[in-house]
Amino acid sequence: MRKAALIFLALTVLAMGKQHISTGERVAGRLEQRGFPRELAVTAIAMLPIVELRGAVPVGINLFKMPWHQAVLFSIIGNMIPIFLILILLDRITVWLGHIRFFKRFFDWLFARTRKKSGLIKRYEFWGLVLFVAIPLPVTGAWTGSVAAVVMGVPYWRSMLAIFIGVLIASAIVTTLSLMGIWGAVIAGIAIAGLIANAIISGLRRRRSLGI
Repeated sequence: MRKAALIFLALTVLAMGKQHISTGERVAGRLEQRGFPRELAVTAIAMLPIVELRGAVPVGINLFKMPWHQAVLFSIIGNMIPIFLILILLDRITVWLGHIRFFKRFFDWLFARTRKKSGLIKRYEFWGLVLFVAIPLPVTGAWTGSVAAVVMGVPYWRSMLAIFIGVLIASAIVTTLSLMGIWGAVIAGIAIAGLIANAIISGLRRRRSLGI
């Protein structure tokens, strides 16, 4: 059962990674048609939520045929640009728009969802935020990590440093995947799936020990 679950999670991780890449490729195609330089296109793709650096690096390396270090540099820059704004402005935007019913419901949903996903940050604080951003999965990343940092009241510069370190680690993982091709994706996918499976099993054991 555990082996089957591990394989299933690995395939899920790989499928989600392909989805990010394909989204990045679609955006890259549109930007290229409008005459955007490839460096600016990669930066813009990395700024997008969910897609982020994990979609921008493969586009830069495999689609635009950029040197890997250039693709990584512009992806990191693009991924970090929105983070400055989120960490500074999210609290103010929530206050400004919170009296409007639609935005209040949206922010309530966003913060509740973020709290559910931020157990790693609560447990390990600074390094938990680093790992949360570093693991290239759809429910993690710099966007979600920055919202979680604001929700949990992590100081600005501490949040910025943790997220930046996480983005650097994520860039190393995604660059390795892009350069190694399908075998790199399989190895990384299984490794990440193993971590997820271990977390799930640990959670089940904890619930059983508590009689839940």
